[in-house]
Amino acid sequence: MEEIVNRVANSSLVSLDLDEFIDQSEREYFDLKDALFQGLILREREFRTYIKEHDWSQYSGKNVGVFCSSDAIIPSWAFMLVATKLAPYARCSAVGERDALEKILIDEAIEKILSLELDDAKVVIKGCGELQSRDYAYFQLTKRLLGRVASIMYGEPCSTVPVYKRPR
Repeated sequence: MEEIVNRVANSSLVSLDLDEFIDQSEREYFDLKDALFQGLILREREFRTYIKEHDWSQYSGKNVGVFCSSDAIIPSWAFMLVATKLAPYARCSAVGERDALEKILIDEAIEKILSLELDDAKVVIKGCGELQSRDYAYFQLTKRLLGRVASIMYGEPCSTVPVYKRPR
């Protein structure tokens, strides 16, 4: 009887799972509406008091999205003020809800991937997992790998869809 050989394990393919590179720290969201008069009007003095008295330590080590759920007009300086308060505590922060925060975390993950030795590699980008903003993630990763790797495939090493092959 012939020995069973795992050709996938023995291949030169580099399998990348974005989920493994994305920071899994807790996500939290800060809604500016809570700092507005009647949830709609930004009164500077009251806003500054709210921001000053808010317990920012609750965001320690977390990834934080800052947004406003009401249709209020929020001046840029208000977001800037929140950024100064979050900076000592939050691991990462972004303006916007889930999608904006996830895109920043994806960009961080891509930077980690780009630090790997991938020159001339045959890369398989895994297509399963809990990844948020999936299309954004795969688009950005592919864009950043072009010209550096020999080929890019999508899926699992045993069943891939060719995406890119460097011209000879």
